[in-house]
Amino acid sequence: MFEIAELGHSVKKSEYQEKVSLLRTQLLLAQQQLKSCDFPVIILISGVDGGGKGEVINLLNEWMDPRYMRTVAFDEPSDEERERPDFWRFWRTLPPKGSIGIYVGSWYSEPLAQRVYQETGDNQLQVQLMHIRQLEQLLTDDGALIIKCWLHLKKEEQKKRLKSLQKNPETQWRVTDKDRKHLELYDEFVSVAEKVLTETSTAFAPWLIVEGSDIRYSSLTVGQHILNRIDQHIAQREALNQLHKESNWQTINHVSQQSLLDALDLSLQLEKKDYKRELEKYQGRINKLVRQACQLKRSSILVFEGWDAGGKGGAIRRLTHAIDARHYQVISVGAPTDEERAHHYLWRFWRHIPRAGKVTIYDRSWYGRVLVERVEGFASHQEWQRAYSEIVNFEEALVDHGIVLLKFWLHIDKDEQLRRFKEREQISYKQHKITEEDYRNREKWDDYKKAVNEMIARTSTSRAPWILVEGNDKYYARIKVLKAYCERMEKMLDEYEKEHDKEKG
Repeated sequence: MFEIAELGHSVKKSEYQEKVSLLRTQLLLAQQQLKSCDFPVIILISGVDGGGKGEVINLLNEWMDPRYMRTVAFDEPSDEERERPDFWRFWRTLPPKGSIGIYVGSWYSEPLAQRVYQETGDNQLQVQLMHIRQLEQLLTDDGALIIKCWLHLKKEEQKKRLKSLQKNPETQWRVTDKDRKHLELYDEFVSVAEKVLTETSTAFAPWLIVEGSDIRYSSLTVGQHILNRIDQHIAQREALNQLHKESNWQTINHVSQQSLLDALDLSLQLEKKDYKRELEKYQGRINKLVRQACQLKRSSILVFEGWDAGGKGGAIRRLTHAIDARHYQVISVGAPTDEERAHHYLWRFWRHIPRAGKVTIYDRSWYGRVLVERVEGFASHQEWQRAYSEIVNFEEALVDHGIVLLKFWLHIDKDEQLRRFKEREQISYKQHKITEEDYRNREKWDDYKKAVNEMIARTSTSRAPWILVEGNDKYYARIKVLKAYCERMEKMLDEYEKEHDKEKG
């Protein structure tokens, strides 16, 4: 699947200068055209030590307009980065649509190094590569162009290159103890690299393998490859966008006739005196549990979705009242900003993943892609259809990292919603909470209900199930939310203690 550039090739200086002049002009023109395109370009430059990665990247920055590109270098993850899921640091730096991001050190670096140093086995490497393929599929499905270049050197060439760098006083600093260690592990490195390249060179994100012994040749080859891929992708996106305009995409109904929401008993309620007693009990437990989780560096994410006036804000306030303000953050999600629209829809949620031991509460969330964006037509049929699997994979990454994830849908019936709307209009400090848009959304109640049922059916997994909350009675709904969080935190702490005792034993 991967492409191998011509081997053993070199470029004369006079020929190189002539080709660079033409290539540079073409790259600048491509960048100008890219500025108005609806996709970003992600360039990964990887390879063996001494293969010329730094030189190639510097030349690319020299040839192209740096205002519309950014080079990102990753080394060992920091403590802040290790406290979050593996891809968090990469998501934060993804380029917006119309621009280019060049990565030296990418999501391949750590899995490859861990396997070479035998910190992981083949099975764990396979899992890591599967997650990488999922990430690249997710980005390319959204239109991103991923260009992956591997600069290769034979063992003798690598030894020669490092020796030459070390002899020159001006380049000695570039040869580190890690480089010398990698030279000793060359055979193991190449063996693992071949497996990585084979497993991750896909139709949507293929690898280009370039011999790095001649920097003029390798830089020209990489630059020309980037130009060709950008030109091809622009043409493909234009054709695809035209096809979407001409086609009449039909919605596929994946939900059975039986409504999951209709099965909820909305008559459930709690007396005020019982509510006050339960509220005090569960808020006290939550305060203690969150402090314990903070000490163990276990973070939580709570997602609140539901109908307008469904009680999300009230439930969140009762929850945060029990937690030290220094330990939580509430993210209120509205329409995306221009900056957010220029990225994949999950980008803005990755940015707020909590540090170890902290709590992040989302008042509406990434599920907007399969709810409001679906119903209102802000996302295409293909976009919201593939979002189900993208969301499941995203949540799996959170849970795999040890994050406690709870998802609440607060459900009320149409009559109760109207009653609350009217009540808000009569109370001065609640009038700001009711808008014309709320009434307009009521007109699409059946469309939203269908979308909610499908969302629950397709994204409620054993590891991240939906908790459906009967919300006609606010007291009952709030206590159900608090109780569910307590039970999930207690389960997490119990599992931790069992695992800790097992390690001690």
